[in-house]
Amino acid sequence: MSQSAHAYAYLRPSAVLDGAAGRRLALETSGGATPLGAAAHPRFFAGFLAEPAPAAAALLAVADVAAARYYQPQLRASLDPVVTANGDRLRFESFSGCCGVYARLDVLAAGLDGDEIGHGTTNVDVNNPLREALSRIGRAEPLHLAVGPDALEVTTFDGPVVEKKVPLPERWLRGFAETQVTAAGFDLRAELPAAEAVRFLRSLPRGGGRAGARTALWVVAAGRTLRPTTRPVPGAVCLPGPERLAALQRVLRHALALRVYGPVAGDGPAASAWEVVLPGMRLTLTLSPDASRGFSGEGGVLGALATDTAEPDADLVAALLAWEPRIEVADLAEQSGLTPARVRAALTRLGTGGQIGYDAAEAAYFHRQLPYDAGRAEDRNPRLRAARALVAAGAVRQESGALATVTVDDHVQRVRTDAAGALGCTCLWWAKYRGGRGPCKHVLAVGMVREAALRGGAPESGAVEGGAAGSGAVESGTAVGGAGHDGILREGAR
Repeated sequence: MSQSAHAYAYLRPSAVLDGAAGRRLALETSGGATPLGAAAHPRFFAGFLAEPAPAAAALLAVADVAAARYYQPQLRASLDPVVTANGDRLRFESFSGCCGVYARLDVLAAGLDGDEIGHGTTNVDVNNPLREALSRIGRAEPLHLAVGPDALEVTTFDGPVVEKKVPLPERWLRGFAETQVTAAGFDLRAELPAAEAVRFLRSLPRGGGRAGARTALWVVAAGRTLRPTTRPVPGAVCLPGPERLAALQRVLRHALALRVYGPVAGDGPAASAWEVVLPGMRLTLTLSPDASRGFSGEGGVLGALATDTAEPDADLVAALLAWEPRIEVADLAEQSGLTPARVRAALTRLGTGGQIGYDAAEAAYFHRQLPYDAGRAEDRNPRLRAARALVAAGAVRQESGALATVTVDDHVQRVRTDAAGALGCTCLWWAKYRGGRGPCKHVLAVGMVREAALRGGAPESGAVEGGAAGSGAVESGTAVGGAGHDGILREGAR
C-alpha cells in the first residue's frame, strides 16, 4: 500500500488556555475547504460549549480511536481528526489506524452557544498536552471553544510554528467512502436508557490482542436492554470485536441513551454502529464486520463506480451540495432531474473523494470536503481496474437473460442473475465472501457490459479468441490470494 508524507501545519498547538474570561479550548486548524475556497487556517466557530465535561470526554474518545490500532496493536497510529462545520453543527471524525473503527462526534446546535457556525472541513491538532488538559475538564466550569484562529492571530504570525509530518495512506479516504455506503444500509435496532446503556457497555470485554479482536457477538433487543445470542436471529445486531467499543468508556458517566444500528441480520458477521447520546451531542462508533477487516477494503462502492453515468451525475450533484448537514436523496433527485438510484450512485462516487458522509441517526447524507477527487480512489481500486480490462478484452459473453460467462486465460466463470436481480459468480472470491466484500471483478464486468447494451453502446457479448482475455490485471479469478487487513486482494487474486 503506497503512502505519501502529509504535513499538518498549525499556527500553534491546540491547547486549553486559562485567562481572565475563563478557560478556552483552542483547536488549531490545518488547511481546509470553505465556501470561499481553500484556507490555510480556517475558523469555523467561537463560543461556549453548553456541556464542557461531556464534550471534552467525547473529543478524547474521537482522539482515542485515531491513535488506536485494534488489529496488530503493536503498530503505532496517530492522525489528526477531521472536523466539518455544517452551519448547524460541528462533526469530528476519525478512523483507527487499522481502519476498522470509524468515530464521529456530532456537536449539535444545542451543545453550542456562541457565534454562527461556519461551513467547511479541516484537520484539527490533537496533541498529548491537550489530551491531558481535556481529561481534567470539570462538569461545572464554563469552557470557551474556538475552532480555528481569529483573523488577528493569522495575520500576526509569519507562518506555521507547528508541523507534523505523518505517513498518510489513502485508507482514510477509502474508509470514508465505504462507511457512508455501509451506514446507509443501517436501521435503528435498539435503544437503551442511560442506566441500561452504562450497564451493558461496562459488561463488554476490554482486552485487546488479535485473538480477542476477532470475536464477534450478536445481541438482540429484549425490553430495555440487550440480550446476547449465539446466532444472527431476526432483529439481531452484530457486535464484532466488542473491545473495539472501549473508547465509549470515556463518556459513560454523561450518557443519556445508547442507540444501536445495523443491517438486516444475515448469515455472517456484519458492520454495526453504536451511538451514545450525550447532552447536545452524539458520539458514534461504527465497527467493521471483523477486526481484521478495515473499512477501506469492503468494496461497497464498486457497483456505483462501475456505471458510466456515475461520473457526470456526480459532477451535477456536486454542484447542488452546499455543506448541508442533511442531504435528502429525493430533494437532489428533484433538483437534478436524475432518478433516486442515479443520485445514490452519484453520492457514492462523491463519497470516494471524501465529499459525502452518512448519519444513521438522521437517516441522511451530509456534505464534507476533503482534498481528494473521486477519480483518484477509483483508479487505485484493483477490482474495478480488472473489470474494465475484462470488458476491454472482450472477455464477457451474454449466454441468456440470466447467465453470462467471463473467460480469463483458460478459466470460465459464470455470472448468474437471481429472481431478485442480484448477481452471483462461480469464482472462489464469490464463494468465499458471497458478495459480503462487494462484487468480484467478473460481476462488475458483466454489469458494465449489460449497462452499455441498455444504452445501445458497446455490444453486449464479446467474442473471446482462444479462450484468453488478456493478462496483467485480469489474471485468473480462480486463484485466491491473501487479503491484507485493508481487504484488498492483490492483483490476480480475484
